[in-house]
Amino acid sequence: MHPLLCTISRVAENQWHAVENDLVVGRGYASRRLDGRTFVSIDTWRDDVFDRLADAMVADQATPLYTVVDETDRELTVGWERAGFTTWRREREVVVPTGPASTPIPAGVIITAADEEPLRELEQAIRAELDWQTMPAEVLPWQGGTTPLDPSKYTVAKRNNQYVGLLRLATYTRQPRIGLIAVRADERRQGIARALLSQVLGDLRHVGVETVAAEINETNHAAIELFESFAARRTGSNLELVHGKD
Repeated sequence: MHPLLCTISRVAENQWHAVENDLVVGRGYASRRLDGRTFVSIDTWRDDVFDRLADAMVADQATPLYTVVDETDRELTVGWERAGFTTWRREREVVVPTGPASTPIPAGVIITAADEEPLRELEQAIRAELDWQTMPAEVLPWQGGTTPLDPSKYTVAKRNNQYVGLLRLATYTRQPRIGLIAVRADERRQGIARALLSQVLGDLRHVGVETVAAEINETNHAAIELFESFAARRTGSNLELVHGKD
């Protein structure tokens, strides 16, 4: 432990360095997401440096601040807890096997690719119905301006020429990931989400993808039941921690 030899400096708007004997022994980062929340992370192998970086980052920024950790990484979790962070949400990680679309589509519903303008209208309507502070950190909500939307990442459900449900698929290098499934409140419990998921899993199998990843809020029992009905296998869980939230 060398707390007196280590100095903490904010070297950029979103970056801090811990320097000891002219060497950088730790780095802190802050990233403001499109939902307006600021997420922080620290890269160091020393607890004393972690603590000093965390204290400096909390002091330098408006709260609340958020961070995400693997629930099995107890050392990192404890480090953030020392800095005053507490668990805000727990997110289950799952892997879902793809397969031929087998779920009947509800009467009057069409599953199709998305166009930007009706997609934006649906996204904003669903946003008004949900608590987006409980959604995954990567979700891109509206914050007083135009939200960037890439229609190619969405599959939508349409009834009477109106979009009523959506599934967002984020494609990573190794494995596609389902970022969001949502259905308008007045269209729920009719099998639309199940039909969307079945269609996307079928499309992925058709192009040779065998599994897709997803994250589910542990309090969202309906989503857990939906994914488990498609043989989802739990692979881990993340904790989202927060500092300074009332």
